[in-house]
Amino acid sequence: MTSPQPSPVDTRAPGALWSPRPERAAASAMAGFARRICASGAIETDDYERLWSWSVRNPAEFWASLWEFFGIQSSAPYDAVLANASMPGAQWFPGARLNYAEHVFRNATAARPALRTLGEDGRMEDISWDQLGGQVASLAAWLRSSGVRPGDRVAGYVTNTEHAVVGLLAAASIGAVWSCCPPDYGTQAVIDRFRQIEPVVLLAVDGYTYGGKEIARGREVAELVAALPSVRQVITVPILGVKSALLGASSWSDVVSRPAELVFEQLPFDHPLWILYSSGTTGLPKGIVHGHGGILLEHLKWLGLHNDVRPGDMFFWYTTSAWMIWNVLVSSLLTGATAVLYDGSPVWPGKNALWRIVARTRATHFGTSAGYLTASAKADLTPGADHVLSRLRCIMSTGSPLPAAGWQWVYDAVKPDVWLDAPSGGTDVCAPYVGGNPMKPVHAGRMQCRFLGTDVQAWSDDGEPVVGDVGELVVTAPMPSMPLYFIDDPDGRRYHEAYFDVFPGVWRHGDWLVIHDDGTAEIRGRSDSTINRHGVRMGSADIYAVIDTFDQVEESLVIGAELPDGGYYMPLFVVPAVDCVIDDDLRAEIADRIRAECSPRHVPDEIIEVPAIPHTLTGKRLEVPVKRLIQGVPMERAVNAGVVDRPELLGFYADLGARLPLRH
Repeated sequence: MTSPQPSPVDTRAPGALWSPRPERAAASAMAGFARRICASGAIETDDYERLWSWSVRNPAEFWASLWEFFGIQSSAPYDAVLANASMPGAQWFPGARLNYAEHVFRNATAARPALRTLGEDGRMEDISWDQLGGQVASLAAWLRSSGVRPGDRVAGYVTNTEHAVVGLLAAASIGAVWSCCPPDYGTQAVIDRFRQIEPVVLLAVDGYTYGGKEIARGREVAELVAALPSVRQVITVPILGVKSALLGASSWSDVVSRPAELVFEQLPFDHPLWILYSSGTTGLPKGIVHGHGGILLEHLKWLGLHNDVRPGDMFFWYTTSAWMIWNVLVSSLLTGATAVLYDGSPVWPGKNALWRIVARTRATHFGTSAGYLTASAKADLTPGADHVLSRLRCIMSTGSPLPAAGWQWVYDAVKPDVWLDAPSGGTDVCAPYVGGNPMKPVHAGRMQCRFLGTDVQAWSDDGEPVVGDVGELVVTAPMPSMPLYFIDDPDGRRYHEAYFDVFPGVWRHGDWLVIHDDGTAEIRGRSDSTINRHGVRMGSADIYAVIDTFDQVEESLVIGAELPDGGYYMPLFVVPAVDCVIDDDLRAEIADRIRAECSPRHVPDEIIEVPAIPHTLTGKRLEVPVKRLIQGVPMERAVNAGVVDRPELLGFYADLGARLPLRH
């Protein structure tokens, strides 16, 4: 056990948990960018709020400045920055020709590894830039020789290993479109996604390890191939070393052992790069297509400016290949950082598994979920005392709002001089709207700023901006990483309905947002699972923040369900912690604390003990599907069981809804 690091001199702003030291803030890329814009005469001072206001009032000048700041390489010049600013349909940088993967390999150097990989077996391996480039070149040459052309889809049934990174970069280098699903998805859930995109090549693992167990996937791979007639070639990846029985399949080792030259196809700015998917909890998941140029600019802005990721940093974000964060992890290579890939359980062999990896890899940036931080606090972990975290500069928490107690725990138990960032955005844009800023202080429960070039606002029902009050999160001007289109949506109807059906011409994301006078922001939960009680709308995040303070409760889920008779039912489902009981005294204490810290309207009608809470496979609570089950919607219409982490729970909630007297 090591001693905690000594506390630095307190330079915090009033009420802040942390403030950057002046020299640290001044040395950030964000400060450098602000000084450059100030020197140009566009703004009078390098104050961030002035910089943000300028960036959203002058989008062409801002994005051109960002292009220049990061030295974007384009084999042909752009004709305009924003040729068409309508939403949907914005047209960015027409005429430019570039390649996302080429910008990744601008950072190739022998001085540091490109990737650092770990698994549950404890082995850690560094993969050099030469090794990564050689494998990408070999796979790209193999794809070309197999007839894969720009625009063709390459699918990965892959885990978070170097094979997936090579697959993405090789596809991108030739202009093919990458899409992946992890092998812990149900087979039908994978088919539902890949069948839409009609991949011509499938890169498939033979299995994976999770929680100390080896899980073979040979049979599932065969089922995928049989269900995907578009697939012409299969490459098998030996994670477990199981020999493939697929006839005609190529082995990973054979494909990447053939030397080739690393060549990058020059592509239009809006050429498709990858396809991500919506959760698909209540229907067929949407295939969301992002472009080379938009992702390149947004991820350089996010990681290079807002996260201050630098050459030589170790960037570790715990994720599976299903989550947009995996794509962001790969994009950390754009900054010259080393991407740390961990394939395994976050809590095996113990709840401190990720903290051990942070220390062992000497990570400078550690991304995780609010749930993991909360669980670490409830388990009384003391990472700062138990591990050497001297290089850790930034912790990133996302997936759901982190309760205020979780923010405080980070500074008490992890490190007093660490920057806690809580970016919030979505798969839809593969980027945040609000999040971190290396120039500003950290306040519990608040994102430090609105992102540069992102005109994000909180709007009332009648489309008026509100400050200091809850409103719909909207974006009133286009972002380069907004989807190019959805798969199987030829007339754009599904795209329009997803974002523009409430406020025409304005992007509505589906979150509740509060923008404060100082430019900080709070996410108050999903607006599409709104609790609307007695005419007052409430975000579930406020209630979760209270429940998370109870050590006796492992997890909770709250819904508000409209009833056929016009009534309204608001139950709170709670999972007891180990060796704890949800009795009437605890229920009364929970209700009293919700009443005091939220409002009397937030107090649930019932507090019901349940065995577990269902989530998506990326860890988000299934609020809307559970609401539908409670309302009596048949299970096959209420939820797609293939994307639920524990589908056996759905029957429990359906039965519970059938028994509730308030529904009848």
